[in-house]
Amino acid sequence: MEGIKDKVAIVGMGCTKFGELWDKNHKDLLVDACYEAFEDAGIESKDIQMAWYGSRETGFTGTQLANALKLEYIPISRVENFCAGGTDTFRNACYAVASGVCDIALAVGVEKCKDHYGGFCMDILDPFDRSMVEWELPPASQFALLATRYMHHYGWKYEDFKRILSMIDVKNHHNGTMSPKAQFRREITVEQAMNAPMISYPLGLFDACGVSDGSAAAIITTPAIAKKMRKDYILVRALALTNGAGQAIIQPEYNFISIPETVTAAEHAYEEAGITDPRNEVDLAVVHDCFSITELMTYEDLQFSPRGKAPEDVEAGTFTLEGELPVNTDGGLKCFGHPLSASGLRMIYEVYKQLQGKAGERQLKKADVGLTHNVGGVCGFFNCTVALFGKP
Repeated sequence: MEGIKDKVAIVGMGCTKFGELWDKNHKDLLVDACYEAFEDAGIESKDIQMAWYGSRETGFTGTQLANALKLEYIPISRVENFCAGGTDTFRNACYAVASGVCDIALAVGVEKCKDHYGGFCMDILDPFDRSMVEWELPPASQFALLATRYMHHYGWKYEDFKRILSMIDVKNHHNGTMSPKAQFRREITVEQAMNAPMISYPLGLFDACGVSDGSAAAIITTPAIAKKMRKDYILVRALALTNGAGQAIIQPEYNFISIPETVTAAEHAYEEAGITDPRNEVDLAVVHDCFSITELMTYEDLQFSPRGKAPEDVEAGTFTLEGELPVNTDGGLKCFGHPLSASGLRMIYEVYKQLQGKAGERQLKKADVGLTHNVGGVCGFFNCTVALFGKP
């Protein structure tokens, strides 16, 4: 089966500041993100031939984007795939360009969560909507179950395991201080994270990302066109998306210490990109740290750490900016917050800047291959994206 490797290129990206953006509506955010991307690519809105608009909370058709950007009569599709929605808009735009049906495509994600009707968790309040039955346990409690199972499976005592999770929090907060567009930009200590109010045992305040407003956008074209537009374009090496069907959790071998959707998506992406040793071939990763336990488990699911050994790598500083494989170099969801359909594109924005050598204070010395990862949902029903990017 033929893949996407090196068939499409990113020539422009934009990203708003994330946070409690009470003074802007979703169309303001779309305009800000898209026009930064247009300027970065050296194009105008009229050059866009097709677009994909990602949003779960804000607007229900592609006309939201058409109206915001005044894009008359071009095909615009709305994509909603929960936490993977932003990367999925990007995926759709990439496949359109690779297929030859358009030369320049736009992918954009946006959410206004802070002044919405109550956020995505409010779906559980409709007693007649049983389609959302899997969300009746709040996200913090869902991921707390994974944390308690991980502790039990590997024999960790609470205080020792909590310290490992807190080290991840500290790392991401440190990186976030160097990200001007992050919502939270201050250092924390391990002690602060360990002693913070409990949300859902064993996850405390600093183990959880916040909910925020924000938007991010990407301009995609062919490598041949990209060469004429700029020298530092970035190639897409792989795109993988998996969705759970709810069957895994009824199998006796389901262990709750791994997310199979991430494992499978990673395997597909590595095969497409030709990567056989992820820990040594990937230079940086921006992963879905909705909770600190998610990031810890993702180290193992992406084959960065052997099974059960991720805590050792955390203690060794493997995933810090100075470490062997930096993860969440911009502070991750922990510092940016999580406007669902914008997060995946925000992650790609960070990899794009790192590979171009334009990440400012947090710029890595070696950044040739980058990875992004999203995971959303609950056990057995997760949706997951893994994408890989490289220099020409």
